[in-house]
Amino acid sequence: MQGTMDGFSYGLVTPVAAYVMACLGAALGLRCTTRSVRNTESFKAGWLALGATSIGSGIWTMHFIAMMGFTVDEVPITYDRPITFASLAVAIVMVGIGIFIVGYRGATPMALITGGTVTGLGVASMHYLGMAGMRLQGSIKYDTFTVVLSVVVAVVAATAALWAAVSIHGFLASLGASLVMGVAVTGMHYTGMAAVSVHLHGVPTSAGVGESATTLLLPMLLGPVIFLLLAGVVVMFDPMLVMGDPEWNKPGKKGAQAPGIPAAGAGMTLGTRPAGWATDPTMHREAPRADGW
Repeated sequence: MQGTMDGFSYGLVTPVAAYVMACLGAALGLRCTTRSVRNTESFKAGWLALGATSIGSGIWTMHFIAMMGFTVDEVPITYDRPITFASLAVAIVMVGIGIFIVGYRGATPMALITGGTVTGLGVASMHYLGMAGMRLQGSIKYDTFTVVLSVVVAVVAATAALWAAVSIHGFLASLGASLVMGVAVTGMHYTGMAAVSVHLHGVPTSAGVGESATTLLLPMLLGPVIFLLLAGVVVMFDPMLVMGDPEWNKPGKKGAQAPGIPAAGAGMTLGTRPAGWATDPTMHREAPRADGW
């Protein structure tokens, strides 16, 4: 017997909330990756790890928020907790591999292709491993072509995101890139869900029996959501993460100063006055010259 599926049982609430979480994770991950690439003197591995965990947590949270809206009318749906959390680990680890490749190799074509492929396969693996943790009175079947299409979408989206992380430095440009990545990741999810069909086993039971998917998933989502909020605080309190490097701190300008302020010690030795100053002999004190110095 074919199950009657509904992917939007809460209307637009779940897809919009899922998209917001995907964008949040992408925005934090892109800024952290940019921070590590543009500031080699900082703790590079730490920023890359924070970026990978942010993107992975955002994608995983997006997936399961969207799954709250997925129902099969004839049967209740539950989730296997170990498999569900394993999908989170897969997302973080594989996204991390892709980000570290690009973070240390730069925006070379080979690094972007390799990192994007690994990251995209990680996103797809997280999705289908999460689906494998679904428990219902039936079996889930997939349309092969649609599954392949969803994997291609994931790889292309991941490659574009990694390119943006190492190539787009402005805050507004990065924000736009994270919005586009959110569309791509959410689109990958719903493309994958379009491949699903449910075949029921035996006599179907009421979907109202036992815990609902929302009741099961909400506690599991709490940890990653709190992590994303804390990562957001880190970004907010690091102006270099938010706005990028000031002009005088860019690579190649180490030691440069803001306009109008002489560099520390420039033109001076111990016991001497700054160049451009004169002495007023009548007042026995230093006075600025007529040109203002």
